[in-house]
Amino acid sequence: MSSSTDTIPPTFDIELANIASSSSARPALFDSEDREPLLPRPTIPPQSALLDLEEPCLSDLAFAWIFSLLPLRLQEQFIAIMARFRGSKASRLLDKLQTESEPGLTNAQLMLTNLDLKPVEPERRQWGPWNFVGFWIADSFNINTWMIAASMISGGGLAWWHAWLCVWIGYFIAAMFICLTGRIGAVYHISFPVVARSSFGIWGSLWPVFNRAAMACIWYGVQAYIGGQCVTLMIRAIWPSFNDIPNGIEGSGTTTRDFVGFFLFSLGSLPAIWFPVHKIRHLFTAKAYFVPVAGIAFFIWAVVRAKGIGPIVRQPAEASGSRLAWGWISGIMSSIANFATLIVNDPDFSRFAAKPRDALWSQLFTIPSGFAVTSFIGIIVSSSSMVIYGTAIWNPLDLLSQFLLDNANSGERFGVFVIAAAFVLAQLGTNIAANSVSAGTDLTALFPRFINIRRGGYICALVGFCMCPWNLLSSSNNFTTYLSAYSVFLSSIAGVLICDYYFVRKGYLVLKDLYSARKDGPYYYFHGWSWRGYAAYISGISINIVGFVDAIGTNGPMPMGAVYLYRFNFFTGFIVSSGVYYLLSRVKPLPATSGVWLEKPDEADRQFSVVYTDAEGYDEERSGGTDVVYGKDDGAPEKSAVYVNKADGDR
Repeated sequence: MSSSTDTIPPTFDIELANIASSSSARPALFDSEDREPLLPRPTIPPQSALLDLEEPCLSDLAFAWIFSLLPLRLQEQFIAIMARFRGSKASRLLDKLQTESEPGLTNAQLMLTNLDLKPVEPERRQWGPWNFVGFWIADSFNINTWMIAASMISGGGLAWWHAWLCVWIGYFIAAMFICLTGRIGAVYHISFPVVARSSFGIWGSLWPVFNRAAMACIWYGVQAYIGGQCVTLMIRAIWPSFNDIPNGIEGSGTTTRDFVGFFLFSLGSLPAIWFPVHKIRHLFTAKAYFVPVAGIAFFIWAVVRAKGIGPIVRQPAEASGSRLAWGWISGIMSSIANFATLIVNDPDFSRFAAKPRDALWSQLFTIPSGFAVTSFIGIIVSSSSMVIYGTAIWNPLDLLSQFLLDNANSGERFGVFVIAAAFVLAQLGTNIAANSVSAGTDLTALFPRFINIRRGGYICALVGFCMCPWNLLSSSNNFTTYLSAYSVFLSSIAGVLICDYYFVRKGYLVLKDLYSARKDGPYYYFHGWSWRGYAAYISGISINIVGFVDAIGTNGPMPMGAVYLYRFNFFTGFIVSSGVYYLLSRVKPLPATSGVWLEKPDEADRQFSVVYTDAEGYDEERSGGTDVVYGKDDGAPEKSAVYVNKADGDR
């Protein structure tokens, strides 16, 4: 926290004093003009000095304005209460709850950084290329991936090879997006919430961060409920009578049996959230060895029960004509939508890469191949259910459950137990990687003074438990609809981020200014908000909103053109948001951009500090708003270099 001296009171006192002295009424610090002050009279430096001492904080300004509107008596009472609170037990408890941060920060900086938000130090960059390979192999083997591929057959009417080609195409496209966002984290070693500040503004980035945090919490609940079904299968494999326990929560959308599994999985996930991000790579390594073996065993078991793979692959597609074509498009888009959150939050992991190239080729090739193998198993197993039972069972857990109901012997029950246990590990790893860490990082950015990644992960787990995730998994249609809705919002965020970094700034970021709320900072824009970023973000959502309303089942006819356009929701949202952002940035250029490709990660390689000293400050050109162009080496003006503060009209 910021320190104070004998002559400079705490920021809170300064602001209250300024409010009182600027009011046309009597000063709020005094009961009357003849009586002693309720609080010691502070020595207030000039307003210009205050601006040098403190960065303008959005919440401080809002509080000051609201406080000035209160009657004098309420102002006095509030000041007296705060004076008593400062020495109370509650105040000391609040101090203990504060996260660890760098000393010497201003109030505004305390709202922008803590140790989890700062660039990753060299000693914590422990992810090599094989760690990323293991991470994605582990992440690919999960039930969610399995169900997406299988639903292309049961819901889209595709043949097995149609669905598999959709998987290859969709996940390769997703891998390219992953590498684009991941490079930002790998070069500058910063997470998504910090990356978003360059395009949405220091304070404006909080809404995209909240948007993704909320979705990650919901998705955590969905994955946890699927993991709970795995736990239920494990219990049923040991005690078959568990399947017949009475349902005491009728009408809730789930059963007592399934809720018990959900509770046990959620409880067992809590210890995994405790470990820091750079150490959980060992969990993914263990998952990468165990889970694929169990998945292949399930594949062989299903093929044997279907009496060979021949009857499976000979099944024709149920759809034809335009329905078949739209089934292909839906399959590709569902694969991309499965990566919607990972596309945005890949910097949360890639920032731990030892070198930027460690997060490039390892992700580009492992993602499509790993997910294609998992999807192939899911497709064949789902198709085998058509041969065995005459109907497509798109959920592998339902198929395992059916195996148990077919008078399974002890050996078959043991097989179900092992496969279900592997799926538990698969769901745990996926939930930590895609949801817990991302939500924790986002919540850290929203409340850095009191929340770190670990605390944010536990908040995510609590929210995921309290929602009703089983409603999203009631059918394959509900499941794919939710995935599409997920893409509508996150594709627009991804479009703005990628366009800003690659096409507008050309890789150039002023790392220290991403943690500063000074008005003359290049990412402060208009009161900390970037109107370009929000105009592009809203445009990307707007083009899909009509189709989204139709997809969630709202009554009333919708224009078919909008419905068809929505089926390309990730592409349309991404293209429109990135295109609008680029055009607006050309019409009114941004500050701190480069004319050539210019990544400058060297600040993160040294001892990085966000504290501004008296010797530091913006040079004349930056604070004066001139159009000087800095050369890459000696500071001489040249065209192919960094443009500074060309958009002072924003501030």
